[in-house]
Amino acid sequence: MATFYDPGADAAEASDALRGLAHATRSMGEHPGDMYTVMGDLLSGVRSLRQVVDQLATAHLDQRFSAFDDSGDHTAGATHALAAADELHQTGTLLDQAEERLDQAMNAAGRIAWHPDKPEAAPSRWVSVVFLQGEDAEPVLDVIDRQGPDAGIAYLSGWDMGEETMNDAMENGYVYNQPPAGMNDKVAEQGEYALTYNPAMTYVGLTRRLTDTPTSDDGLRPGGLGNSVGAGQASLSGGRGISFGSNHPTAGRAGTSSPGREPASGSAAGAGAATTSAGSWFAHPGVTAVKRDRGLGR
Repeated sequence: MATFYDPGADAAEASDALRGLAHATRSMGEHPGDMYTVMGDLLSGVRSLRQVVDQLATAHLDQRFSAFDDSGDHTAGATHALAAADELHQTGTLLDQAEERLDQAMNAAGRIAWHPDKPEAAPSRWVSVVFLQGEDAEPVLDVIDRQGPDAGIAYLSGWDMGEETMNDAMENGYVYNQPPAGMNDKVAEQGEYALTYNPAMTYVGLTRRLTDTPTSDDGLRPGGLGNSVGAGQASLSGGRGISFGSNHPTAGRAGTSSPGREPASGSAAGAGAATTSAGSWFAHPGVTAVKRDRGLGR
């Protein structure tokens, strides 16, 4: 912080600040909107510097009668003081020119409206592929615990029926602007999928990112963005040694490592279909059961 009374300390701080500015402006092109402000502060600094060199020149002139060289020669010392004052005056003249040029640069820069060189990305939208809880979620959580989240994503992607899954999600409003997750949930992403799971609450779900431009948000849940778009089907990582249970859509389809278009009998297909009375991503897994037991609705 400037002292406003200690020239030595303030000069050292100014030097450090300029070194910092020289370092920071190396990436100035990444923030073009800040350049005009930086130039304005720099112009103010040049004007202050002009005042400093002028005051230094005056001080050398005023104190020349106290100037000596290293051998104690006063005449030589006074001559050096006059020479320093003259050079400082020359520096001030050059700083006047620098100030004028910098001021003109600011005038030109002030007429620039910076636009991003790349279009902004469209908002992300995520559709629910499947949500499992309780006993239905335990096999998937075991896979995640043994082999990691990527294996869980590969497992759950078997419920992704492509456009059918997307249409079901749109119809039921399971479309979000980010993967839905509670405070204590864990989230892992791989490619177009996001895995949300909570071992303590025994639930797991998979969402898929949609990248097409949205055309409508009618009928969607609050915070969701979406429209009817095409969606491909992901392949499973069968080479990882993942064991798919009998309730998995690929059960009984020997010789293939990709999910079947139709789920096995009794399995859930499409967004939210495998929620087993969950009703919502954000509801506690036990809340729905309590409501049902108390006759408060399903």
